[in-house]
Amino acid sequence: MIHNQVGGNMIDLQLVTPYPKNYQQTVEQVRQEDATDFLPALKNNINNIQQYNVIFIGFPTWGMQLPPPIKTFLHQYNLKGKTVIPFNTNAGYGVGQSFEQVKILCIQCHVLEGFSTHGGVEKDGKFLMIKDKRADDIKQHVTLWLQKLGFSSISSS
Repeated sequence: MIHNQVGGNMIDLQLVTPYPKNYQQTVEQVRQEDATDFLPALKNNINNIQQYNVIFIGFPTWGMQLPPPIKTFLHQYNLKGKTVIPFNTNAGYGVGQSFEQVKILCIQCHVLEGFSTHGGVEKDGKFLMIKDKRADDIKQHVTLWLQKLGFSSISSS
């Protein structure tokens, strides 16, 4: 929804060693990664990141924190002087510490107000709850948030 309104390039961060498909195993692995400050290796290499002035960073809330792959990204790339805009989905608990963690890890960046919405409840097997009427409602909220940040829509889709 954000990409449809502001354009730009989208990059899906991928891990060298993906998380397990089993939800509980992933939860336990992430818990261990958070406890030890482990940063999983990313498969992607973004060679041209310096050409971007504005970077939207999207992620789910995991354990009320920033997911370890996003922490890896923010440690790996120098975003000094860039505008960083976090957005996330959550299982109804909110952003937790994730937006604050973005601010801490984005040293010398201009971090704008983030956007968060209830996305799914993985532990209950509900992986995508942003569809139909709910998608229309969220799109309106995204549009208002982007306008508040000073972005105007480039697309009506």
